[in-house]
Amino acid sequence: MHFCKYLSFFLYKYVTFVLKYSVKYFFYMKRPQLDEYQLGKDVIAFSSTRQEGYSIGPYAAFNINIYCGDDDKAIRTNREALCQWLGITDDHLLMPHQVHLTEMVQIDDNLMQLTVQKRLEEMEGKDAIMTNLKGVCIGVSTADCIPVLLYDPRQQAICAIHAGWRGTVNRIVEKSIQKMKQVYGSRPSDLVAQIGPGISLESFEVGDEVYDAFEQAGFDMQAISRKEAKWHINLPVCNRLQLLQMGVEESHIQVSPFCTFIQHERYFSARRLGIRSGRIFTGIMLK
Repeated sequence: MHFCKYLSFFLYKYVTFVLKYSVKYFFYMKRPQLDEYQLGKDVIAFSSTRQEGYSIGPYAAFNINIYCGDDDKAIRTNREALCQWLGITDDHLLMPHQVHLTEMVQIDDNLMQLTVQKRLEEMEGKDAIMTNLKGVCIGVSTADCIPVLLYDPRQQAICAIHAGWRGTVNRIVEKSIQKMKQVYGSRPSDLVAQIGPGISLESFEVGDEVYDAFEQAGFDMQAISRKEAKWHINLPVCNRLQLLQMGVEESHIQVSPFCTFIQHERYFSARRLGIRSGRIFTGIMLK
């Protein structure tokens, strides 16, 4: 008799728990609004927008970058919502701490077995991240800079690249492709590329020193720049040209039509909102 009583009690608690969290996750948890990219049947690729998240103020509403000053609880909840959509646990959502250089990190089984803190240390100061592990979402954080995703359907390998103007002028896309060739045996002609939302030619006004840096680096200035009151640089075109020069097929390159500066209500823009604001997450994952 007592056994039945205790069994009923525990069944009640179990059912209450399941119902509580089912309601939370399936009815109340916000679903991030994402720009989804079609790179292949075995891969998920996307860029986040500002909509449907838990951050407030200049971080509103969907931000998962831990390095820009946002509230920790809001970041965790936004990550939870994205992981739920991806069908992964939080430790399988990876983003390096970028510093506008050209260093890369490879995500392999050994790195995945590290503690969270050790993993963050390995990803410190990296502006490109790559893996061939399934079920691990890798990505980069931007707010006017250019995110670039690479997918190798033959070798089943992926890469996410943060290309600000410094990374672009130092040819981080070219270096990332070289690294994929070295590590995974990728052939550029097999790669599928997505250039995500970033600042456009019309909005990216620069000083003479930036123009000179691109010119000295050997870029075709007629193709990538325009003079108005000041110089304007076309970062999406700069990175697209690097892809082509490395041997990526033109038909394999997709370019987002959105300018983060102009469409700052949909995407984060550091030039519009200041550096203490949210960031776009552009991610890619092998299924």
